Amino acid sequence: MSELIAEKNRILWHFDQQTLVIEPWGVHSLRVRATCRPALNDHLWALMPLSEQPQTEISHGTETLTISNGNISATVNIKGQLAFYNQHGELILEEYWRQRSTVGIGATEKSQDKYISALKMDAREFKAIPGGKHQLTVRFESRPDEKIYGMGQYQQSCLDLKGCTLELAQRNSQASVPFMLSSLGYGLLWNNPAIGEATFGKNITRWGAQVTEQMDYWITAGDTPAEIMHQYGRTTGTAPLMPEYATGFWQCKLRYRTQQEVLEVAREYKRRELPISVIVIDFFHWPNQGTWCFDPLDWPDPKAMVAELKSLGIETMVSVWPTVDSRTDNYKEMKSKGYLVNTDRGVSVNLDFLGNCTFFDATHPDARKFVWEKVKQNYYDLGIRTFWLDEAEPEYRAYDFDNYRYHLGPVLEVGNIYPQKFAQGFYDGLQQEGETEIVNLVRCAWAGSQRYGVLAWSGDIHSSFHALRNQIAAGLNMGLAGIPWWTTDIGGFQGGNVNDPAFQELLIRWFQWGVFCPVMRLHGYREPQIQPSEPWRDGIAQCNSGAPNEVWSYGEENYELMKNGLFLREKLRPYISRVMQEAHEKGDPVMRTMFYQYPDQAESWQVEDQYMLGADILVAPVLYAGQRERTVWLPAAEVWVALNGERYPGGSTITVAAPLEGIPVFVREGAQVQGEIVLN
Repeated sequence: MSELIAEKNRILWHFDQQTLVIEPWGVHSLRVRATCRPALNDHLWALMPLSEQPQTEISHGTETLTISNGNISATVNIKGQLAFYNQHGELILEEYWRQRSTVGIGATEKSQDKYISALKMDAREFKAIPGGKHQLTVRFESRPDEKIYGMGQYQQSCLDLKGCTLELAQRNSQASVPFMLSSLGYGLLWNNPAIGEATFGKNITRWGAQVTEQMDYWITAGDTPAEIMHQYGRTTGTAPLMPEYATGFWQCKLRYRTQQEVLEVAREYKRRELPISVIVIDFFHWPNQGTWCFDPLDWPDPKAMVAELKSLGIETMVSVWPTVDSRTDNYKEMKSKGYLVNTDRGVSVNLDFLGNCTFFDATHPDARKFVWEKVKQNYYDLGIRTFWLDEAEPEYRAYDFDNYRYHLGPVLEVGNIYPQKFAQGFYDGLQQEGETEIVNLVRCAWAGSQRYGVLAWSGDIHSSFHALRNQIAAGLNMGLAGIPWWTTDIGGFQGGNVNDPAFQELLIRWFQWGVFCPVMRLHGYREPQIQPSEPWRDGIAQCNSGAPNEVWSYGEENYELMKNGLFLREKLRPYISRVMQEAHEKGDPVMRTMFYQYPDQAESWQVEDQYMLGADILVAPVLYAGQRERTVWLPAAEVWVALNGERYPGGSTITVAAPLEGIPVFVREGAQVQGEIVLN
């Protein structure tokens, strides 16, 4: 016989080897865990510790127990079958069971037949694997009319993820952040960092983990997407308050090779009286990977460089890779202390880019401290306060996840948490030094990364309109996965020739969109490439560089267009700071889907190629080569004002001009930002 018990503030179901526990975790939310091991583990993973225990109610039915926490209730029957309801008593999610004796607790009498089946399929399937752990599959009933959003960053144009299969794994340009927001009024966090897969099919919803000890997910319910995101933010943390300087323009390229080159670029921006807030020093400014310091031959006095940039009102950001070359002293010390990623087969070389390298193990607390101490000594003590944590997935030479092992466990079991821990090491280190305004650029994220000051970006994407279109969905879904600080390489990372008119058009359209992104950063590996003057130095291969990538590098006409964008961004900064305050306080995205702001208007759930920047600015990027007009849906009950001052009534879809001089942007009439950016 199975057991179904009301135990203190939670429900417990047990049969044979499996134990299921449902308990309150935050406002209007429940945490659901199950295991076939002797006991549940208490890893928080993405969750924050409970500050106080929510008040819940447990009610008894005929062979059922129901636990209620505000807007959400979960009912479990004696067979262990589980369904969730909102505060209106509406079924929002139920497990998928197909057994001869199954009774679907979310079913009506008329729909009961679908649960009775000879398929012998359980909703929670624990398949034992060698070592005592399990491969896990969790199945839910699919609702064909449901729309699903969030889940992080995938290089595809789908904003609505219904019908998609998503790999739960970190790769260059892919960030798995497994929180989904449903149009049915709930959000679900798959609180498991294992490599796996999520399928949001028309016939079934399925989550999987290749290696795990237990099932662990968190579910919340709300009447609006904003309510759901606020509850998620309280449970996993919100972004810090973004530093004021970070709302300005960031100049970057692959790569500034010397101290003199950086200073000349900064001085030229100031000579031209152009706004610039951050200049970024990319990789291979170091003697070798894993030394985490400037090469003194190319950077003879970095402290003076940082001081001069500061005097010009420019913050310095430096790239920090997690790679450690086997020829370095740090490698020898870190290897002896167990601070490096291990391989289960073959040699411990994770990446062979300009050297045989192994990643440091960011899941090891002492390894994080070791790296931070090197960074503090060689960068922070020079006056540098913000860091570019590249390769943060990390980017394995071959993504053979089954071959790598971290301090926390095998990568198949815990691999997706690496970028979160990489960011945590720098966040903790900066906090210990008394820093309160922390922002680090990180090439990946997982659930909870936002609380460590992570500015995620979309990785090494191609310079093409196809890639540009993908970034709209990527940025919006990152925001709905709880990562509000997000950006792209303006112009794309690779494939853009500075002399190609087709690329120049792409760059201008991307730049115009970048003005209205949470962070505006110009970066790329531009062609034609520049080879190093010394292919080798002290036996170490030297890195080549891309062509110039400053706003004046693309001809006078394009310069004028980009200059206009820079000054428009300056006007926007007070507004962006206000939106960042909302992200910090409540967890709202900075880039917002139309339905986030207007959930009661049916059209808002259909539009995928425009968005809101905060509550007041509607942005309609130009996403195709040669496009000079586009349609825009204007929400009802508002009057919308274009940047040139023209007024449009809401509640309709209009066609507007989109000349090369600018993309369509509208401001909600009466908003404070109207007076800041709209021409009178």
